[in-house]
Amino acid sequence: MNPLGPKSPIPLAVLFVLWLSLGTAAQTRYVRQEPDGRLQPDTSSVKTSPQEQSKLGRQAAAQVEKQYPMLPESSPVTQFVQQLGSRLAAAAPGYKWPFEFHVVNQKEINAFALPGGPIFVNLGTIQAADNEAQLAGVMAHEIGHVVMMHSARQAAETRPYQIAGALGSAIIGGLFGGTVIGQLGQLGIQLGAGGVIMKYSRTAETEADLMGAQIMYDAGFNPRAMLTFFDKLKQQGGSDVPQFLSDHPDPGDRAQSIQKVIARFPPKKYVLDSPQYQQVRQDALKVHAYSAREIAQRQRSGGGTLSNEARAADISLSGGMRQLNQPGFSISYPANWQVTGDSQGNSIVIAPPSGITRDQIAYGVSIGTAQGNNGQSFDQITQEILSTLQRNNPDMRTIGTPKRIRVNGLAGRSVDLIGVSPIQFQPGQPVEEHDWLVALPRSDGSALFVVYTAPQQDFTKLRSTFEEMLRSLQMR
Repeated sequence: MNPLGPKSPIPLAVLFVLWLSLGTAAQTRYVRQEPDGRLQPDTSSVKTSPQEQSKLGRQAAAQVEKQYPMLPESSPVTQFVQQLGSRLAAAAPGYKWPFEFHVVNQKEINAFALPGGPIFVNLGTIQAADNEAQLAGVMAHEIGHVVMMHSARQAAETRPYQIAGALGSAIIGGLFGGTVIGQLGQLGIQLGAGGVIMKYSRTAETEADLMGAQIMYDAGFNPRAMLTFFDKLKQQGGSDVPQFLSDHPDPGDRAQSIQKVIARFPPKKYVLDSPQYQQVRQDALKVHAYSAREIAQRQRSGGGTLSNEARAADISLSGGMRQLNQPGFSISYPANWQVTGDSQGNSIVIAPPSGITRDQIAYGVSIGTAQGNNGQSFDQITQEILSTLQRNNPDMRTIGTPKRIRVNGLAGRSVDLIGVSPIQFQPGQPVEEHDWLVALPRSDGSALFVVYTAPQQDFTKLRSTFEEMLRSLQMR
């Protein structure tokens, strides 16, 4: 199962906010306008240094390249994207980030920027862009996110979903704030099965639009091409909404926002397209791009095997129960299982010694917190968590709808899910996984989530242990 990235509770900083009214539906917060009309990023409130962001970005990029199919650096498609990226990056204002550009061999239309400068463009985006300016619009938008340090800001400002980040086939590193994956989780970045998931606020999207439009103008591209491509993606409609629009929520009237940028500068002759791009696009269309489902299956195919003897040892219980006390809750667990996670109890995994394979949970319990935005109700938070899990895990499905459950006087929700386990009992044979999710409301409007995980064929044997753990759970 793909993680919902963990986010450690960082107190909301006292931030200097300079509002710039540009007539957009979602106002900007960290853009200032110079006397000559140019936009500059206001990064005075960001506590993470550019050097720290760049270091994390490089480490994260290495993780992305390990987990996802990439076009080689020698590919003409990659080389064109790198040349176009360099041209756009040279026009970016503010700190001179060490940008680098890569192409993910994935068919879904998407692009994402990691902290400090690594930018990844899905092959499907190049296949879909009608001209060079449209591709430049997507890349300039991502450069805008880096210039505005949106990931670093997000770590300090929002905590939409704090939930344990290692369920089923998820990366257990997401549970530990000291690891690359854990730090990315704090920045709102999830390296999930089948794709990288990033969520920005409408304000951040407005700022990336504004900054991206200015970068396009300065690099010689018509900023309206950004809008044209986004509108093209919107027209797909239905359930096949491009991942780019899912990760980058529409901030409102993009046309008005971009027009405000263009109006400040003298008219100029723009580049719309080039023969080089059309040749590269034709080359891209000849490449088989993997779907998110195929990528998830590729990731799982490398899962470890588990013998019957090892499985029997995994689910054996000995030594009675032990108490785990955390700031927000306490719970009992089998004494021969191990506890891993942060000291504040926001991301905890309790698992048998051999319950984790390839940094993924095969057997065990994940505990985390979740808090919705804009006064979401407890049921809305629970549904959002389920929706996100299913969107990020193509093979996951719920068994029925969330049911009411009472745990030591608290009225919570319970739902069972079926997915694919990271382990294999026989090489090449996928194993069905059973996950039991229980959500309980907290007094501050957030929720505590507990997810019990095991292969389907062993879940029944462990259910009594899981239920005993749940009965012992006390909220504080």
